Amino acid sequence: MSEETKKENQFEFKAEIKELLNILVHSLYTNREIFIRELVSNASDALDKLRFESTRGTEIFSNDLELAISIKGDEKENMLVISDTGIGMTKDEIISHIGTIAKSGSGEFLKQLSENKEQANNIIGKFGVGFYSVFMVSDKVEIISRSYKVDAKPIKWVSDGLGSFEVEELDEDIKRGTEIRIHLKEDSKEYAEKYRLQNVIKTHSNFITFPIKIDDEQVNKVTAIWREPKSSVTQEQYNEFYKFLSHDFEDPFHIIHKAVDAPIQFNALLFFPKKNMDIFGMNRENYGLDLYVRRVLINHQNKDLLPEYLSFVKGVVDSEDLPLNISRETLQENVVFAKISSSVTKQILSELAKMAKDDKEKYAQFWKEFARIFKMGYADYANQEKFVELLRFDSSANENKDQLVAFAEYVERIKPDQKEIYYMTGPSREGLIMDPHLEIFKRKGIEVLYLYDPVDEFVISSINKYKEFELKSVDQVDMKSLEKLADSGEKKEKAEELSKDESKQLKSLLKKMKDILGDKVTDVKISERLEDSPACLVNSDNTMSASMQKMMNMMGNNTSIPAKIMELNQDHTLVRNLIKIFKSDENDKYITDVTEQLYESSLLLEGYLQDPHKLVNRINSMLEDSSKWYTEVKKL
Repeated sequence: MSEETKKENQFEFKAEIKELLNILVHSLYTNREIFIRELVSNASDALDKLRFESTRGTEIFSNDLELAISIKGDEKENMLVISDTGIGMTKDEIISHIGTIAKSGSGEFLKQLSENKEQANNIIGKFGVGFYSVFMVSDKVEIISRSYKVDAKPIKWVSDGLGSFEVEELDEDIKRGTEIRIHLKEDSKEYAEKYRLQNVIKTHSNFITFPIKIDDEQVNKVTAIWREPKSSVTQEQYNEFYKFLSHDFEDPFHIIHKAVDAPIQFNALLFFPKKNMDIFGMNRENYGLDLYVRRVLINHQNKDLLPEYLSFVKGVVDSEDLPLNISRETLQENVVFAKISSSVTKQILSELAKMAKDDKEKYAQFWKEFARIFKMGYADYANQEKFVELLRFDSSANENKDQLVAFAEYVERIKPDQKEIYYMTGPSREGLIMDPHLEIFKRKGIEVLYLYDPVDEFVISSINKYKEFELKSVDQVDMKSLEKLADSGEKKEKAEELSKDESKQLKSLLKKMKDILGDKVTDVKISERLEDSPACLVNSDNTMSASMQKMMNMMGNNTSIPAKIMELNQDHTLVRNLIKIFKSDENDKYITDVTEQLYESSLLLEGYLQDPHKLVNRINSMLEDSSKWYTEVKKL
């Protein structure tokens, strides 16, 4: 090969690949055998793709080759060869596939890998970087590949993993598929030993659906355990299959094994992981159930079998009633497929309902791990009734935020004549407990659900009603509906009644405060909900709750602050003192300062205050004045 040709065939790895290779080669030494798992999984994927092309009638080069994976160790040459008869690659494909980390998530993967190398086994393979693990054990890697496309040329890829690779087209007659020749490092000679290879395959790849042959002897004894009666499958078999399927190193949290005969016939083996595998939202595309037709895999990670809010579920569905050669394009339009999808969804929701009823502690574990994604089911109107019963929230009736309340439990404790279920949103339990809007609910002894997750507002708005009870935010409640409910909570000693003159002054004070605030508020009026706080902001009846308004504003890039009603607690000491000051001098600057302070403090509690500088400066000024008065009173 001429120097010019050699230069044309040489390529640099992308920057993120170089960083990844550096970490893999120099920092990771524990459980290096996972590189075999990753290469065998890639080979299995290549065979799946070839079979799919075959079922849809594509012309395939060497179509009579057995679909299989071959592994050969050469202890004398210190070499390991892993090959498949799958779909193969062209020159452009190998440069694209092995020159960059798969699509997205590379930065997040590298961050996690560099921060937590002990968990490398759990995250390699979840970001499309599995192939590169081969450089943990090799000095050089060669890939010989022949695409299934009839007119494609064989290609050869070579790299030592130090930053560049070479690719060239070959004139040789090579069989279809991909062969990876791994030149092992001195400290990795064990991976050329037949016994060691057999153990690795049985540990990590025993459930691959294609034959895996080590020195021409098949080592994976695959059984479609989802087709077996539940009574004949051991827990160990379930665990082993789940780990193969998910690349998870932990046992599954929950297992659903169903055989459905009517109205359609299918088998399903489904698993709930112990942990949410969607790490920081960077693994969103790695979901879906494997779809089989009469034990033949036709679609890996089918994303239409389950709605996205159940995407944490791993597993397989095997149908008797779908055609074997059905394509990805026609699956969604197939009536049988739609019925299977609907049935599997209902099976999972029913299983969750059973768990919630029979094992509350286990359901609480599930909720803690998967609540955020599960709540997205608010848009599944076909299953809304089942979905609503599975929702859980913190509540004012709970002792701490780790306890969970269902709507059904709330309704069991509901007060006589109470027609609504009340909720409030905020960042924490501590913050909500101190919220002024909650004061009347404490006095009336009315339970309030606490919502901490932004998506909760969309869930509540979508549901709108549980049985005959409307769902109402505490800041948009109709006070008349609360007035008729008897007080049963803690009662604060009532302040002395206002005199006629004080009432008249208060009415004028409210008008003055409205003039000070202008169009920042729609009104300033006396509150019937406040007990301990001097003021709060409330929505007009039947408008969006404050948190929903904020979310809608954010979505529309709207930074305006909605005008609300400011309510004053006429029994609060501050308000009583304001009446005296107003009576003495209605233009006293202190009235303006306090009015603006109460308004901005209320904005702060609602999360609307964008610039706190005025508020802080005003507080400092008032503290300075009050310190002078205090020293005069104390005669210090």
